Amino acid sequence: MAPALTSLSHGAGCGCKLSAAELRPIVAGLPRATDPRVLVAADTADDAGVVRLTGELALVQTADFFTPIVDDPYAFGRIAATNALSDIYAMGGVPVSALNLVAYPLATLGPEILAEILRGGSDAVAAAGASIVGGHSIDDPEPKYGLAVTGTVHPDAVLTNAGGAPGDALVLTKPLGAGAVATAIKRELAGDGLVARAVEVMTTLNARGAEQARAAGAHALTDVTGFGLLGHLHELAEASGLAAEVDAAAVPAIGGVLALLEGEAALAGGSKRNRADAARFTRWGDAVPEPRRRLLCDAMTSGGLLAALPPGAAMEGAVIGRLVEGEPGTVFVG
Repeated sequence: MAPALTSLSHGAGCGCKLSAAELRPIVAGLPRATDPRVLVAADTADDAGVVRLTGELALVQTADFFTPIVDDPYAFGRIAATNALSDIYAMGGVPVSALNLVAYPLATLGPEILAEILRGGSDAVAAAGASIVGGHSIDDPEPKYGLAVTGTVHPDAVLTNAGGAPGDALVLTKPLGAGAVATAIKRELAGDGLVARAVEVMTTLNARGAEQARAAGAHALTDVTGFGLLGHLHELAEASGLAAEVDAAAVPAIGGVLALLEGEAALAGGSKRNRADAARFTRWGDAVPEPRRRLLCDAMTSGGLLAALPPGAAMEGAVIGRLVEGEPGTVFVG
């Protein structure tokens, strides 16, 4: 019998990312793109790169892969693919094609499990109206799966994380807590109902949220993944030259997650790193309970979109705060 997928991973889902604090100075030292066709690169820690091809067409490009977050191989494939596709939506783009990225211990797990992972990825890509056109695989004792995705967008319709304005409402389209659920699975603390709720969240495409954000005239857009809500909000606020205020009680959680976060048994390592990094730019109100603090730092996988909407605009999702004048990138949570 093959071992459980999550038993082979040192971290789960986006929680296995390098920490933002460690990655930031490395990326800062890399050369910057100077080609005038490059509309979005790594400068503002955005979700994907954007390159203009013509006056009416730009390419959106991203890559994302990670270790198993659930034990069901089909669900893992769907989650990983949905997560990768999300970066295209977060730029206002539409996915067109994808390449499979596979690291897999064939001798340990066998071909059937890999086939199920790839089937899950294929179904997610098909649901997005895109096509898988190839890929690459390597032998690796720790399984990993994801996609390199190409999308398109009109150059004038690109949504970045840098366009927020003072007074913009912050809207989050999915609940948080997948990092806690993944850790609970590894530690045999998660019931079937909790896992099913988390999988439903993580396999929901952000296509509808992106469409609504465009229709609402969103000034800025990003998605919430491994650096947690606070980490990604910090990037959006800093890129926009603003500060942010968050109402902790308004932030939605996957059903059952807040109870998990009453203690540290289901606290993901990536979430702990996010909490430490958030201490640089976050000020907490005294009344914010500990489970809520942990939730806002949860190393989310395939999370929702975080949109900065102009006053009076609306879209589906929870209004969790607003952008305000202040030191760029700082966040107050009350």
